[in-house]
Amino acid sequence: MKFIKRLPIILIIISLSCQQSPSLTKDEKVYRIGYMICNSEEETLYRFRPLTAYLGKKLGVKTEALAIDTTSFTSEVEKLDFTHTNSLLYIILNRYHGVRALTADKQGGLGARSSGAIVTRKDSGINTVKDLKGKSMVFGPMLAPTGYLQQYDLMLKDGIDPEDDLSSYTIPTGTYKHEKIIYSVLYGKYDAGAFQMLDFERMIEEGKINREDFRIVAEGDPIPYCTFGTAQKTNELLANALKKALMELKNEDTVEIDGEVVKVLKRARLDGFEGMKDEDYNIVRDIAKRTNMPPYQKY
Repeated sequence: MKFIKRLPIILIIISLSCQQSPSLTKDEKVYRIGYMICNSEEETLYRFRPLTAYLGKKLGVKTEALAIDTTSFTSEVEKLDFTHTNSLLYIILNRYHGVRALTADKQGGLGARSSGAIVTRKDSGINTVKDLKGKSMVFGPMLAPTGYLQQYDLMLKDGIDPEDDLSSYTIPTGTYKHEKIIYSVLYGKYDAGAFQMLDFERMIEEGKINREDFRIVAEGDPIPYCTFGTAQKTNELLANALKKALMELKNEDTVEIDGEVVKVLKRARLDGFEGMKDEDYNIVRDIAKRTNMPPYQKY
């Protein structure tokens, strides 16, 4: 009889427990976050291992940060649970692998957006895009949306075909490519460069270069900056929790890593994160279509 009297209470407890969200704290899986290498593998892991550890602690799961070369991402993505890439690589992964956008990094005056520009030395005599005809130019990596894609598009719009109208163009090799572009224009190795404006502004702030030495010939519209995405296989509850944790991250938030307590955003060199939707990347898709770039290349 006592058991029968207690039965309604037991049923209520069972009912409530069934309505709770699945627990993330007992998950023994290691969630792999692939970070696109920007300047170097070492620099990428230095910046993002603390963020990865913070997210793992916040969500109650095990996490691992992996630095992956841009050209290797499509072959590695199926082994990942989350991705962190530039906006062009995101739309490639979205189209072919179903990766879904979560957030974009916030850095500098444009927040979660960035832009690319065609820049020359102030004394170059190059004042317009049309003046680039017969000149030499240095671009960023071909999959760099603000270091190659936007500049190529700006030139085509103004009637200059980089393949036919430049005397030559090149892409630097090795690490820290965007800085190499800026220095090579400053020291006269090339007549013009495809500058990633965030790197340009950062180098000015750090006193490495002087803005007065350069002329911005043309600049693209702001497009989404580096993007956190979630793989199709990743639990949606976990993906939404990671998105929430990123958007709530504050400047004072810290994590202990390698025996040191570090400020997560400061180490990542970011101001925060903004929630993004897939349609926010249509501006990048349009540029990729106009320039015959992946994932829309026709030949």
